[in-house]
Amino acid sequence: MAQQARIQAVLDNVSRSNRSVDWPSSNGKNLYISEIYGSNVFTLKKLQSAIPKPVYARFIQQIKGRQPLDRPTADAIAHAAKVWAMDNGATHFTHWFQPQTGSTAEKHDSFLTLKTTIVNGIEETSAIDAFSGSQLLQSEPDASSFPNGGVRTTFEARGYTIWDTTSPMFIRNGPHGTAVLYVPSVFISYNGEALDEKTILLRSSEILSSAAVKLLNLLGDKETKRVYSTLGTEQEFFLIDRSIYNLRPDLKIAGRTLVGTVPPKHQQLEDHYFGQIPSRVLACLSETELELYKLGCPVKTRHNEVAPNQFEMAPIFEEASVAVDHNLVLMETLHQVAHRHKLKVLFHEKPFKGVNGSGKHCNWSMSTDAGDNLLEPTLKPETNLRFLLFLVATLDALNKHGGLLRASIASSSNEHRLGAQEAPPGIISAFLGDHLTEVLDAVEESREVKNFSQPHLQAVKVGGSVLDLKVATLPQIARDLTDRNRTSPFAFTGNKFEFRAVGSKQSPSFPTVLINSAVAASIIEVTAALEKQKGSKAEPTEDDILAVVRQYIKTTKAVRFEGNNYSDEWKAEAEKRGLPNIKTAPEAFKQLVDPKHASLLTKLGIMTDSEIKSRYHILCEKYAKDLIIEAGTLKNMVAQGVLPGVFSYRKELADSVLAQKSIGIDVGQLPEKKALDSLATLAINLSAAQDKLTAALDKINTLEDVAQAEFASSDLVPAMEAVRSITDTLEAVIPDKTWPYPKYLELLF
Repeated sequence: MAQQARIQAVLDNVSRSNRSVDWPSSNGKNLYISEIYGSNVFTLKKLQSAIPKPVYARFIQQIKGRQPLDRPTADAIAHAAKVWAMDNGATHFTHWFQPQTGSTAEKHDSFLTLKTTIVNGIEETSAIDAFSGSQLLQSEPDASSFPNGGVRTTFEARGYTIWDTTSPMFIRNGPHGTAVLYVPSVFISYNGEALDEKTILLRSSEILSSAAVKLLNLLGDKETKRVYSTLGTEQEFFLIDRSIYNLRPDLKIAGRTLVGTVPPKHQQLEDHYFGQIPSRVLACLSETELELYKLGCPVKTRHNEVAPNQFEMAPIFEEASVAVDHNLVLMETLHQVAHRHKLKVLFHEKPFKGVNGSGKHCNWSMSTDAGDNLLEPTLKPETNLRFLLFLVATLDALNKHGGLLRASIASSSNEHRLGAQEAPPGIISAFLGDHLTEVLDAVEESREVKNFSQPHLQAVKVGGSVLDLKVATLPQIARDLTDRNRTSPFAFTGNKFEFRAVGSKQSPSFPTVLINSAVAASIIEVTAALEKQKGSKAEPTEDDILAVVRQYIKTTKAVRFEGNNYSDEWKAEAEKRGLPNIKTAPEAFKQLVDPKHASLLTKLGIMTDSEIKSRYHILCEKYAKDLIIEAGTLKNMVAQGVLPGVFSYRKELADSVLAQKSIGIDVGQLPEKKALDSLATLAINLSAAQDKLTAALDKINTLEDVAQAEFASSDLVPAMEAVRSITDTLEAVIPDKTWPYPKYLELLF
């Protein structure tokens, strides 16, 4: 039965025709992306044309002043949004929020309202479509049904979603040609505690803005009123055939394969990265992009990644809070569109053992309200004093609170990537590149920046270089100031830092929150140091600024590393520098409640003490539950699929040996006899490992969340690995017709 299902799934895969979707057109000509972009978004421009000018002006002032909306303004906006949405087919609306599940949540309410009137003494009910300001501003989900770390219970369940006015409303297609109006929202408890990812992101953005504006004002910039963090997320994922996926219980339940080995050819030829995108996948990605353009998601890039059937989509940079929304929209849209193409998208960080896993590289920077990137080094970074101050503040944040960043990326799934020669290790450090390193060294030593170019290979220009390719028909190319270090967890890449260690399936919100918070705290300290250095002068001089920059260059040297982060030498060197090497998720979670880091978050007002403890318990609980689910799935797969397959093949071998022995053949040296003996040993070992796994599962279910997480890391994971090791050995020796599950060969090729 298993073999027949596998064969049929493969046949369906190769014979299935591609789904075709027409690109929007007008008069027989395809529309430009710019003409499609944002068509399903209720933009400020659309709002402005739909409400009175005084109401719109009041709304803009309230947003800029970060003030709550008054009810008349909310009513006007709600009516305009309803009319626009219904004109575009919407029948329902939803407060769309981001609980601490790694995904999003929504509850659909229709615009239908019943109106009762009395006509000639008779009560008459009629249906109307309505959407009030109160419905726009607030909704009430059951807070106890979401991860809350003990903040809410079933007898204290009230929670609220509140419209986030900084993120635009949008519509998404529903069934039967209808649509749903989505209202991006935050999610809080009855007592005001943050239960989601967005509330603390907005708080951190406000704190970062306040700190950065004060530093800019001190530098003489009186025009900047707001600074915001920018974010660009490079989303990696796998796409596999859905019919084959459906035959793998581990992929369906855990999101990753719990048994299985790579075929002789996988990614070692390095021929998949940037290769031609398979036609079926390209059709899926193109349709996904079309949906995203309509939703105002500025997706820019698509390409093959390193592993077979692994791909990436990446957007243009945006304000961080909106970028997080758009990343989650991208993941949801890709999931939906893949389903239409009979594909399954896998966002798990390590769905397949033996090939590269997936990450979500978060490119982070800071921008003023005039659009100036504060981490733009310009042509001569050594003279760009503003850049130097914000650079050393970022390095200081990493140096003091690297443990927080490590906590932000910790999960049971991301543990498979970190330090595995495909993602940065658990040691948080920064890479600047040769040029910026030389700039900081020169500033520290009060000397000119050295020219370390190679004249025979390149024509040097100020602030960079132009590579001469020595081929007459090829143009010269501009070379960046820095090379790329793919082993660094926090690498400077031209005008931003790339946080490469973020997991592919997690929301980018929490890592961004902790970067914002740590950098804000360091900017505050840098500002105080500069105030002290300038003394009674009206403004700090260049010497004052350079003195502070030198101070921070010296104190942040420990966190800067330009070499191979995968090497054992770096682990030893990092230990000498005092940088923590946090190897497991439970150890990383503890960084949140470490007084050094917790006090940062509470002092800045990013999180309260109860919110920190709540999140700590949620992370521990989720880690343990994920592994318990994996272990239970593995146990069932072995008991219901692998061992029966082993027993069937063993019987087949035994029958062959007995048949040959019955006609007088010496069976001592028969290949069947050797295979039978080997199989018997493996079966005994697997049964013993299975018993240990069962015992570990029994034990862990008697523990609480923190103890569960620690036991899962120390005992459950090794027990699962022991079972998998034997199972993977059996996969290589049992006939393909007897093996119960599709193999990597079918899943990846």
